[in-house]
Amino acid sequence: MIRDGQSPDAIEEAARVLEAGGLVAFPTETVYGLGADAGSDAAVAGIFAAKGRPSDHPLIVHVPAGPQGTDALSRFAQPLPLFAQKLVKAFWPGPLTLIVARQPGVAKAAAGGQDTIGVRCPSHPVAQALLSACVENGVYGVAGPSANRFGRVSPTTAQHVRDEFGDGLLVIDGGPCEVGIESTIVDCSRGVPVLLRPGAITRAQIEAACGEALRDKEALAQPDPRASGTLEAHYAPSAKVRLMDAKALQTGLDVLGANAAHIAVWSRTALKTRSQRVVMRRMPDDAAATAQQLFAVLRAFDAEGVKLIWIETPPDTHEWEGVRDRLQRASAA
Repeated sequence: MIRDGQSPDAIEEAARVLEAGGLVAFPTETVYGLGADAGSDAAVAGIFAAKGRPSDHPLIVHVPAGPQGTDALSRFAQPLPLFAQKLVKAFWPGPLTLIVARQPGVAKAAAGGQDTIGVRCPSHPVAQALLSACVENGVYGVAGPSANRFGRVSPTTAQHVRDEFGDGLLVIDGGPCEVGIESTIVDCSRGVPVLLRPGAITRAQIEAACGEALRDKEALAQPDPRASGTLEAHYAPSAKVRLMDAKALQTGLDVLGANAAHIAVWSRTALKTRSQRVVMRRMPDDAAATAQQLFAVLRAFDAEGVKLIWIETPPDTHEWEGVRDRLQRASAA
């Protein structure tokens, strides 16, 4: 059931469902999340069951902004190091998740059994309204991975969520997601900032805000904490994804000629095909616009019934890092 996120009644209904231990899909600026009371291990188990997600693959806890958020954060996380506090000040509310030391005895299921936990404050106004209403009902944080079956393409509209889970799930509609790919994840649990997943917030922005150089996850001898959306194969449509440069794409289309079928192509470069059965779509030249469209495009290609999706490899720059990461994981599936 899809409800309008602008309706106070819908927000209150969703907050009551979460308080009762149920699941609700809700919009964020990145993607739609499948939410449960982060403080209830039984409620969080419902997320893992609905998604078919391994219970040791941790979730992200969403908290509201302002004083409510400060209180909520302290319930789930131990005091943040100074550089993490700077990141919170610079980017919350926004598409940044921090991995921090977890408060003992809380949210063990949401943390995947780890001593660390991922926390985020989304900027979407509907998400903020829901999180605030949840606090009023005694739910101080909402665990919320993307609202899709595990490993599949993330949803960026309410209809995408309905397509995944049917009418049995309450979906709060906040319109299409503005960012379109999941949050940047920075590990703050080992004394230095470590990039675990790129996103819309770039390396340069993070380093400028916290005053420290970002380490890559391979740089430290210690193992990384497990984090949401960091498996090698993830974000995959039903069709097989292959990344190629523009020359290889055009060569492939030329070789197949008029017989090419069941193929979709997403490229920045203008390409030609002699087949009427190839689905061609232009990729934006801008990284942010491409990110906003990415998951919707993959879902649309699946809806066309194609078997192969050929995508022009994004530029190797920091602006495109989040898009490149999602496409590489999709192609690894």
